[in-house]
Parts: sequence; structure tokens; C-alpha cells
Amino acid sequence: MSHSHQALLLIDIQMDYFAGGMFPLHDPEGTLSRIEQAIQKAHAAGMPIVHIQHVVDPARGPAPFFNADSEGVAIHPRILAAAPDAPIVIKRHADAFVGTTLEATLSQLGVSELFVAGMMTHNCVTHTAISRSADRYAKVSILGDCCCTVSEMLHQIALSAVATRLQVLSMAEAF
Repeated sequence: MSHSHQALLLIDIQMDYFAGGMFPLHDPEGTLSRIEQAIQKAHAAGMPIVHIQHVVDPARGPAPFFNADSEGVAIHPRILAAAPDAPIVIKRHADAFVGTTLEATLSQLGVSELFVAGMMTHNCVTHTAISRSADRYAKVSILGDCCCTVSEMLHQIALSAVATRLQVLSMAEAF
């Protein structure tokens, strides 16, 4: 399978979602390991990778997590180490296309298909994947085993809900 016009979007793999963070998720470590594997496969296929980082708008005051300059807002160091040259798109909304440079970044990379992975499945992952802006891409797929949220049940419900609009694939099916 050719991956020349595809990109892997890594959404909000940030420290607040891990143990010791302000909002730890269900199985973030297992998800982290699977995302690292997806990054390796994307690199091997010559597929560009884009980091997406949620940073709360400081003008709106402090939030429960992802505050600018906090330890928890940082992208997980293992993800940065696995894809050190990937561009970082900063977002302030669940939909990573809203008010960001994501479309311009993907255009510059010549991307027409998206694989979406990250945290939280039921919020930023699905909102980005079903964004009106994502409709401009020939194909958008969520890597279901490379996402997590607050519980396994909510993760499965979110994936089932979006499966009527796009493909939910395993990493093995994608690569």
C-alpha cells in the first residue's frame, strides 16, 4: 500500500493524560506504546507525522489541565523522541482544524488522506476526524487501537459512533 499522500496525526499525547498528570486516562501507557509502533511504521512508509498539542487560551483563565507553561501541557517525551522532526500544531479547541495551522501544514506536506491517533477518543480525536475541514480529504481513518479516553467503555462508544462517518482501523490494517 502506498502511503505517499497520507499523514499520521498525533493528537494531544500530553503529560496531563498520564499518571501524575491533572487528568489521567484509561491505559495511556499501552496507547503510548502502540502509537510509538505506529510512528515507526509511518516512518518506514515515508509518511509524514504531525503533532497536535492542546494549549488552553490563557486569556480565558486557568483550566483544569493543559495550561500554558505547565508540566502537563508538554507532549510526551517518548512521542517527541519518536518523531522529533514532525511539525507541532497548537490548538485551543477539540477540533484541531479550528483556528490552527493544521490545514496549511497538511497542504504543504501534500497530504490527501489522514490517519488520526491520540487522546481523548471521545473528544479531540473524533472531533478532528469528523471536522467539516476533514471532509476536504479523500479519506480519514481513526486508528482505534492508538487512541484512549477516560474509560474503555467510552472509548468503544466513541469509535462506534464515528464508524458511520469514517473508517476505524487497527494499526495493522492501516500499515
